[in-house]
Amino acid sequence: MDKIYVNDIRAFGYSGALPEENVLGQWFRVDLVLLLDLSLAGTSDVLADTYNYAEAVQAVQHLIQYQPFHLVETIASEIAKVVLKSDDRLTQITIKLTKLTPPVPNFLGNIAVEITRDRSHLTTPSPVPLKLD
Repeated sequence: MDKIYVNDIRAFGYSGALPEENVLGQWFRVDLVLLLDLSLAGTSDVLADTYNYAEAVQAVQHLIQYQPFHLVETIASEIAKVVLKSDDRLTQITIKLTKLTPPVPNFLGNIAVEITRDRSHLTTPSPVPLKLD
């Protein structure tokens, strides 16, 4: 199966398990690996014959900016659902979601989760996003 890599999508959002994360917000970075058959696009040179990755970038940014959750695992799972639903040609997605500045004392690194989902995961219910007051 062929792959499209979409790396270093950045978005500022209000997700996190701590109350201050939901108020102050923080930056997230997302890398995607999209699996689909690219053979037609490879011979036609027509955008309609491939996946328009700009749609994935916009979907990821919108979800992070406007749908806060407690866990990065949930954000990654929701990204998988949104992107997979956007085009039936996508068979699988791998998402690496990085919280660039986690609120951990004396820790200057970042944390990341990586998940892989296929179309069979589209039937699982989505969690209810946090309500921010």
